[in-house]
Amino acid sequence: MIDKINFKFGSYNTNTFLELDVTPITIFVGPNNSGKSKALIEIENFCRTGKVNSKNLIFDEILYSTNKREEFVTELEKIEIEPNSNEEIKSEETILSKLSPQTNEVKRFKINKEHLVYESISKNASVTMYSSSLYSRYVDIFTIRLDGTNRLNLLSEKTAGDLQKTPTSNLSQLFQRDDLRQQLRNIIFEAFNKFFVIDPTNIGKLRVGLSDTAPRNNEVERGWGDESVEFHKKSLPISDASDGVKAFCGILSTIIAGDPKVMLIDEPEAFLHPSLSNLLGKEIGKSLNNSNKRLFASTHSSSFLMGCIQSNSPLNIVRLTYKNNNSTARVLPKEKIIHLMRNPLLRSTGVLSGLFYDAVIVTEADSDRAFYQEINERLLYKNDPRGIQNCLFLNAQNKQTVWDIVKPLRELGIPTVGIVDIDVFKEGGSVFTKLLEGAFIPKLQHNSYHTQRKAIYDALNLADNNWKRNGGIMVLEEENKQASINFINQLQEFGVFIVKNGELESWLAPLNVEKNKSTWLLNTFIKMGEDPQSSEYLNPAKGDVWDYMGEINSWLTKEDRLGIPQ
Repeated sequence: MIDKINFKFGSYNTNTFLELDVTPITIFVGPNNSGKSKALIEIENFCRTGKVNSKNLIFDEILYSTNKREEFVTELEKIEIEPNSNEEIKSEETILSKLSPQTNEVKRFKINKEHLVYESISKNASVTMYSSSLYSRYVDIFTIRLDGTNRLNLLSEKTAGDLQKTPTSNLSQLFQRDDLRQQLRNIIFEAFNKFFVIDPTNIGKLRVGLSDTAPRNNEVERGWGDESVEFHKKSLPISDASDGVKAFCGILSTIIAGDPKVMLIDEPEAFLHPSLSNLLGKEIGKSLNNSNKRLFASTHSSSFLMGCIQSNSPLNIVRLTYKNNNSTARVLPKEKIIHLMRNPLLRSTGVLSGLFYDAVIVTEADSDRAFYQEINERLLYKNDPRGIQNCLFLNAQNKQTVWDIVKPLRELGIPTVGIVDIDVFKEGGSVFTKLLEGAFIPKLQHNSYHTQRKAIYDALNLADNNWKRNGGIMVLEEENKQASINFINQLQEFGVFIVKNGELESWLAPLNVEKNKSTWLLNTFIKMGEDPQSSEYLNPAKGDVWDYMGEINSWLTKEDRLGIPQ
């Protein structure tokens, strides 16, 4: 089917546009409005018409793969039918009949078989050739796109049709094929502990039920006798099931019965619990192993993504962004995603969710995370330009593990800031090197940074034994204070933000909250108020932590920011 996709853009600060060798699974991730759904639409339009629209926003070129002649002829034979008794066809023609997985309608057309076979085996034939080709008609009937609305109606009651002819719906296909029905039943049972059955007892119609018990045999499930009627009476009609059950069963039944070659699914996690999203990704991935089928999905679900990875089917993960009229596309290395999934610290802090945000801020403790997130929420509520849009706040276990989170996210191209208290200057050697490496500060500068850290640390110790609590760099004489500010600003250029005044508890000093680690956050939140309409509510102001968040926002939104590897 599809072999290669060339994008109209690549990563930031490069003139190289992304060229993607397509694998069985391609997952588009990224923030809202980054172009994920648009990507699916452009791929679908190509599969329907064989043309790449000149007005495309995402893709510049899409190329079909080469088919092996023998394999393609075998595929054709599966959907070839005899002409009607009064139908005349030319000697070089054949008639294809296939239930379209998209429309649930039987598509039937005459075609020059040899011409179709020739087109299918031509190595990366040009888009111009395909624009009027027979092959595009063939691809069309094997293409399906599922969005948030149509997936809920995939298993609605259908007419049974003539069982001696090409099935007229996915339900009639499943009804006729015991093997496919059993395959689907096994998956549904794993998900819901219910047996998927097809009920034909409304004569001429087919409807889906979920049964507590399996049918005694296929004849009971497919029959009209008393035992069949009593069996189906006890089943839960799929129409009475939850939207999650309908969506899960509908997607998998369409894939198994409809046999699509190109599947495009927008937000497959819609209506599904995370565990079901994971199972859906895993089962779809399994169905693609050792096949030439293609899945293109747009998702905000780390659970679905993990399921696809766990299926062991080859896949690409493409992160799209769109901000300030700039689009980016970057392939995320699978092994790095697996690291995020398997590392206990990263998994427990939900790091994988960072794929779906514009930016991530990592703090050294949960109290820090809660405080900075609340500050940002108040800025956003007031439409203050210092507020950070679509940002995920995460916390590490301490200041050392902040960089264990920052580094892998930056390796995936996600702007990620680390916020730490000033006592980060206490630790030199490998501990401070971990910060420098996590922020991707060039190694040639490391010695200089180590020297400056040590000088500032010594100056702080000379000035005050409790410098973190008593004001941070404010305890220094003016010359040393300026040198410290310069150094901290250098670190900020790489997205490392150090609290100049010492620690989290130094913020919002006018509230006069006692600097007690165990009670400061709660008492600060109480004094900040919760009702924006109240006179006691603390609104954003100039200076203090409000400007600090503004400085972080400036780094996150800079196109030429330092510290993100190419």
